[in-house]
Amino acid sequence: MITFPCCKINLGLNVVSRRPDGYHNIETVFYPVPLCDALEIKTMDDGFPSDTDCDLKLTGDAIGGSEADNLVVRAYRLLAAGYTLPRVHAHLFKRIPSQAGLGGGSSDAAGMIRLLNERFRLNMGKAEMERHAARLGADCAFFIASETAYATGIGDQFAPAGMEKGKLSGYYIAIVKPRIAVSTADAYRAITPRQPAKCCRDIVRQPIGTWRSELTNDFEQPAFAAHPRLADIKQRLYGLGALYAQMSGSGSALFGIFGHNPGQIAGTFPDDFTFVCRL
Repeated sequence: MITFPCCKINLGLNVVSRRPDGYHNIETVFYPVPLCDALEIKTMDDGFPSDTDCDLKLTGDAIGGSEADNLVVRAYRLLAAGYTLPRVHAHLFKRIPSQAGLGGGSSDAAGMIRLLNERFRLNMGKAEMERHAARLGADCAFFIASETAYATGIGDQFAPAGMEKGKLSGYYIAIVKPRIAVSTADAYRAITPRQPAKCCRDIVRQPIGTWRSELTNDFEQPAFAAHPRLADIKQRLYGLGALYAQMSGSGSALFGIFGHNPGQIAGTFPDDFTFVCRL
């Protein structure tokens, strides 16, 4: 059985307050994008010599981390603690780049929960799967349904974004991920939390032409100061005709939304990961 976990972008991201537990409250809009990994599971034969109940094989151009600590394996172990599961072989083909702010690892974990639920008839509903996913990461629960959502708390509380259905349909998105790693912890330390003048949920309901001047990501300022090339990529996306461009999450991927097919993206950024599709 196979599934194709997608990535997400953040439409705006504001760090609004520091919590007593040391984490931060944010406001952002998660938007799913069809840049996908591929995750397949097969039941392991009883005689197969494996030291683990979830034997994970990682392939693809965007491999990050190791099999043993991969969120897919952690998702299996989480469900195996409460359900009777057979041993499985899992194959994860990575296309979503790591350390990008695109949520690839979280999406893979949610994909594993959905696969195990369907394949072995665990009879979990959406809410129960989301509760399990939330234990693996703040944004994991979003990927159970992968529907546009307004996220608050530490990125784990979801509500309707209020965007007109299909608002971005027909537009093109270009994603550029340079070989730059941004430390999320360092990025948070560089930010002074504050309530934005206007909530990102209200801004995304407006015409896209207003987003450039109003829709902001608080992580951009410290990330751009530490890595000036990120700011350059954003400006080059605008130079190519993007209606809106932003860094996703804490980076280091940047995206541009276009009214036309920006076919020159790969040629403009030959040394970087690039992805273009119609939404």
